[in-house]
Amino acid sequence: MKIILLGPPGAGKGTQCKRISERYGAAHLSSGDILRAERKAGTQLGKEAQRYMDSGALVPDQLIIDMMIGAIKKCPKGYLLDGFPRTVVQGEALDKALAAAGEKIDAILNLQIDDSVIIARMSGRRSCSKCGAVYHVSNQPPKVAGICDSDGEMLSQRPDDKPEVVENRLKTYHAQTAAVVGYYQKVGRKVIDIDADKSVDAVSKAIFVKLDALK
Repeated sequence: MKIILLGPPGAGKGTQCKRISERYGAAHLSSGDILRAERKAGTQLGKEAQRYMDSGALVPDQLIIDMMIGAIKKCPKGYLLDGFPRTVVQGEALDKALAAAGEKIDAILNLQIDDSVIIARMSGRRSCSKCGAVYHVSNQPPKVAGICDSDGEMLSQRPDDKPEVVENRLKTYHAQTAAVVGYYQKVGRKVIDIDADKSVDAVSKAIFVKLDALK
């Protein structure tokens, strides 16, 4: 199954992608995770992307397109695109690459949620740089404040989760990424809206109902 998951940053795309991946066996391809890995490894792509990510701006289209198309080619059994495409240009490039390979996207899911909820969610996130575990200061706190339950490492706030950066990311989303939904509707693709302002389990259930109906 080949799926695109759209929605603003902090809508829960990463969490739902993991659940969808486990249920349907599709590889989870997160543009954000791939970029952060490149940045941590100090690659040229990572260095180039860092200045955009730290300010909450979008990484240039061509850089993201090359990276994600390369990742897609390694997943012939199916994939779940998380954070891509983020612009109409990226969507057009993806369609062109898939058409050339005789493939198509099976489902486009769009998580919908209010900005105020997102800001509260993201600014409270803390993560472990060693194991990657993610917590929330109020919704999912660690047993000991500021310390990872798994390995005892200090938790930190990612630069792109700071309130001022989150607000900028949302402005960028509404100005550019939200147009991707319009693009797919314009070319006749069905976009499935999902209410993401619910519990994680409730959102998952709504998604599974839609995807099961497509199988």
